[in-house]
Amino acid sequence: MSKLPGDHLVRKQLLEDLDTTFVVEAAAGTGKTTVLVERIVMMVRKGRARLKEIISVTFTEKAAGEMKLRLRTKLERVREDASVPAEERDRLTLALEELEVARIGTIHGLCADLLREYPVEAAVDPLFEVEADSDALLSAAFHRQFQDLLQSQPEGVRRSLRRRQRGPDSEPPRRVLFSAVQSLVEHRDFAHPWRRDDFAREQAIDALLPLLAQFAARLTQVRLKRDRSEFLDTIDLCRRFMDDVRHRESVSKRDYDGLEAQLRELAGNKYRWSAKPWGLQFSGGLTEALLSAERDTLASALTDFVRRADADLASRLHEELRPIVDAYEVEKSRAGVLDFVDLLLLTRNLLRDHESVRRSLQGRFKRLFVDEFQDTDPLQSEIVLLLSADDPTEGKPFATRPVPGKLFVVGDPKQSIYRFRRADILLYERVKKHLVGHGAEVVYLSTSFRSTPGIQAAVNGAFASVMTGEHQATYVALGEWREPNREQPSVIALAAPKPFNERQRVTKDAIEGSLPEAVGAFIDWLTTKSGWTVEEEGQRVPVQARHVCILFKRLRRWGGVDVPRPYAQALEARRVPHVLVGGRSFHQREEVMALR
Repeated sequence: MSKLPGDHLVRKQLLEDLDTTFVVEAAAGTGKTTVLVERIVMMVRKGRARLKEIISVTFTEKAAGEMKLRLRTKLERVREDASVPAEERDRLTLALEELEVARIGTIHGLCADLLREYPVEAAVDPLFEVEADSDALLSAAFHRQFQDLLQSQPEGVRRSLRRRQRGPDSEPPRRVLFSAVQSLVEHRDFAHPWRRDDFAREQAIDALLPLLAQFAARLTQVRLKRDRSEFLDTIDLCRRFMDDVRHRESVSKRDYDGLEAQLRELAGNKYRWSAKPWGLQFSGGLTEALLSAERDTLASALTDFVRRADADLASRLHEELRPIVDAYEVEKSRAGVLDFVDLLLLTRNLLRDHESVRRSLQGRFKRLFVDEFQDTDPLQSEIVLLLSADDPTEGKPFATRPVPGKLFVVGDPKQSIYRFRRADILLYERVKKHLVGHGAEVVYLSTSFRSTPGIQAAVNGAFASVMTGEHQATYVALGEWREPNREQPSVIALAAPKPFNERQRVTKDAIEGSLPEAVGAFIDWLTTKSGWTVEEEGQRVPVQARHVCILFKRLRRWGGVDVPRPYAQALEARRVPHVLVGGRSFHQREEVMALR
């Protein structure tokens, strides 16, 4: 008897219960795309829908191509099964003939097809082209008004430019404003003016400065008992901030735009404002509790100021940059092109505003499959809800009811943390709640076919206890499938060999400084002496350098330190072949220096 995965009953249900709407949550490696393909084949076999009546939405063109190949393979394999009834075999043969015209592709590709089918209702040029890289048109529209913006400098633009980062990584004014326009273009489905609350910015800044001055003055009442204190560094930072303000204001009037930018930067380091006042001695009646309370009051005031200032600035920029977005629309109209947001926005409007179109499409397409559902944005979600609805007269997406079994969505809500193209876990949960409220069932695929049991155990132990609560995905523990490798470990915690500084204290800098050599030595041993193996195309092969990947949380640290470079040097010293992707010290790399 063949081995069955621990969640085989769920997988069986997904293939047999064809009249239930399912929301399938599954992590990477659990075979969710395989289940989706098998359910499509089962729909065809049982005569619930022809392949040309099925929409299958994937996230990329590459994924769509792979799905078509997998679907073709599965259709042919099932058709060749002698136990399949002749009637079902005929349906599978017809599906193979319809495969090349089947609606299997990206959501943007589907939208483009629907708009070309209903150009009059959608009010688009029937011969429109899709402009994947619309920055050129947007840049043309922006260029015409950039100089006017710099000369007039309305308040939002002026404040935005004062906020731009200084130093070697600073962006020019044009790039700062262009980035703001790009963000506005991506959100242009929200066409109404943004809410703008009352915000007396200058009075708020005037009220903050005395709090900063009072906290900075505490520096004279505090003394160090050890080598360093993050808390004391914060006081000193406020002292230097206030000294700078007093110096500038001794020769000129108060610069509120500059102070807003500086206060926002001052409030940015959350760790700085949560440090404990340990290792300090106090004088003049000052106590640890009093100093902590003052710091917390100041931190709260700074956070509130930044939140209100950001909201006020966003609202102002929305109105001040809106003419550029309008000019961009004119540029696209002249060129006869639509961008990706247009495809979604116009298709949503087409389905929402035209009952005859909804009735036609809802009747024509019997089943709708959505892969990578966690990456859907608000417009995509509304399109999916309108296409799967049971009542053609209802045009409000979240007032619709899905036809039982018509919709099948698969996703991994944990990946919504990336917020790719406006995807968000709150939106995902809202759509899921709406579907469940109208008869959908949420099921979980937990058996991971990709990872080894050791890795799964480590991942489960790390995340199961913390991924709970509101506004985040609930963690579903991974189930075992592969046999454990008893001859070598799956997870190794590599110790830092020199975690101490010159004062024999464990510090972050000492740990980070000693890790490159440790990692380089371990990889050298792993690839030359360990005798360990990895699985490659179904066979065990010795570990080689191409099997190893070093990932970094960031490529650059404070002070311009290039993080990957010491690791590359450690590998070079041991003649371990490697490819350095990213990093800033391009001209310091040996191959570049040799070329020069």
